[in-house]
Amino acid sequence: MKDSFILRFLYRTVPGRSVLKFLVQPKVSVFAGRILSSGASKYFIPWYIRKNHIKMSNVMIPDGGFSSFNDFFTRKIDTGGGFKTKEGEVISPCDGFLTPVKIEKDTVFDIKNAEYSLKDLLKSPGLSERFRDGMAFIFRLTPANYHRYCYPAKGKILAARRIDGVLHCVRPVALRTFPVFVQNTREFELIETENFGIMVQMEVGALLVGKIKNHSPARESKQVLAGEEKGYFEFGGSTIILLFEKDRMVLKEELYGRIDGNGEISVHMGETIGYKYLG
Repeated sequence: MKDSFILRFLYRTVPGRSVLKFLVQPKVSVFAGRILSSGASKYFIPWYIRKNHIKMSNVMIPDGGFSSFNDFFTRKIDTGGGFKTKEGEVISPCDGFLTPVKIEKDTVFDIKNAEYSLKDLLKSPGLSERFRDGMAFIFRLTPANYHRYCYPAKGKILAARRIDGVLHCVRPVALRTFPVFVQNTREFELIETENFGIMVQMEVGALLVGKIKNHSPARESKQVLAGEEKGYFEFGGSTIILLFEKDRMVLKEELYGRIDGNGEISVHMGETIGYKYLG
């Protein structure tokens, strides 16, 4: 994957970083969101569809068309009655590019040539310890991807948290320069699943996004289903992270054969990506 000229300028030059310091402020993200939610922004939609080769055959188009670019970007698709899941399977919570990562014993893992502390990611040393030697699944959503997401497994919400931060994009050039997941605004739920132990599902905002739109405030003891829509991101490339405890689940074997040159696997929401660990 080649980094764009704009990203190289922002992250690798002194003038660019001066601009970036301004762009990552939450107020800028709010302003950008207002523009993309305005009626005038809808005229960008046809160009955006062509540029990103977006499939429209299963898109649910509202009466009168989309009212703004963000209305289109957060579009719904017809899933044909939902996703069919089987007992003991984990499904992908979104469309995007998956990187499976083994959580090392020191609770630090490498993603795109940068190291990230799980303690900093979760802001909880005790919680990060729970996932020692477990698995992290990193899903990178590009602007061309469908930006609604669902729960990957059935379970019960134990706790939820929002961590505010500055916003950086999630492209590889940014990952080589900043600890992106540590600095970005993020929300996560701690979920007790029926087949995979305790799991974390985290949404991470990105440059000119910052808007993680979960449908309702998470509450303790709320039951969730695999495939149940959890929320959506407004415009931009964003990230979802799943954390599993040690010896609770295994990645679907055939996915290893689909890993590309960047170490990523293209996946679709509702696709089976793993199974219950059986020893």
